[in-house]
Amino acid sequence: MPMSKLRNFLDSRHVKYLTISHSPAYTAQGIAAVTHLSGKKLAKTVIVKIDGILAMAVVPASLHVDLDRLRNLAGARAVEIASEREFQDAFPDCETGAMPPFGNLYDMTVYADASLAKNEEITFTAGTHRDLIRMNWEDLARLVNPLIADLTHYRPAAVAA
Repeated sequence: MPMSKLRNFLDSRHVKYLTISHSPAYTAQGIAAVTHLSGKKLAKTVIVKIDGILAMAVVPASLHVDLDRLRNLAGARAVEIASEREFQDAFPDCETGAMPPFGNLYDMTVYADASLAKNEEITFTAGTHRDLIRMNWEDLARLVNPLIADLTHYRPAAVAA
């Protein structure tokens, strides 16, 4: 069962969390829609390659990772989005594309967008395309110890002519 590793980890550290089940959804915006969550309140885990090494960039579902910002932050030569084929074996207990933002469970560095740290809670996929976990941001930050920085770029709304 994909959630068992994460649940065991949280339970062993006496962390309070809520599990939210929903109909299958495969994109962060799709999950936000079926669960009636704002894309700003749902975090997505984007797997990136930083100089060829897999890492996690955790950002609000409604935003995109700014690869140049992440490259500068990491002091790297190259940062790119990893393909599913490149990372699927790194998460044997997760459905492909449904990784929770717990890089410490998968030996990966985690970068989290600063906007997430402003929220009291964080909600994220929990290893399947049908389950979310909601927990306190402070607990996640304590357990994962992510590098927190501005990782997203904001696209201004189109101006009507």
